[in-house]
Amino acid sequence: MKTALKLEELGLFIFGIYLFSLLNYQWWWFLALILAPDLSMLGYAVNAKIGAFSYNVFHHRGIAILLYILGSYLHIEVLQLIGTILFSHAAMDRFFGYGLKYETGFKYTHLGEIGKK
Repeated sequence: MKTALKLEELGLFIFGIYLFSLLNYQWWWFLALILAPDLSMLGYAVNAKIGAFSYNVFHHRGIAILLYILGSYLHIEVLQLIGTILFSHAAMDRFFGYGLKYETGFKYTHLGEIGKK
């Protein structure tokens, strides 16, 4: 099952790359921004509750899809870019085993404990 889930996330990441290819941005933008959602981890400098909340907001695929659809509907390409980056980043993270965070600490995610074998 774990392999199937990883393949699904890989497929979603590739889909995010496809969505990016439809935008009028050069490819270096994708490479420059793909790790930007991880800046949300700065919330952990305050405490675990704020850290988990800020991390989860920037790694929630529903929010990413909403921003992309809103950008498409309103013809605001930067919103489509933001949605695409958030979506792609979330898929990439989940492919590597980093899920949405619980308030108990950074290593506790909806995919299981990070680093636990």
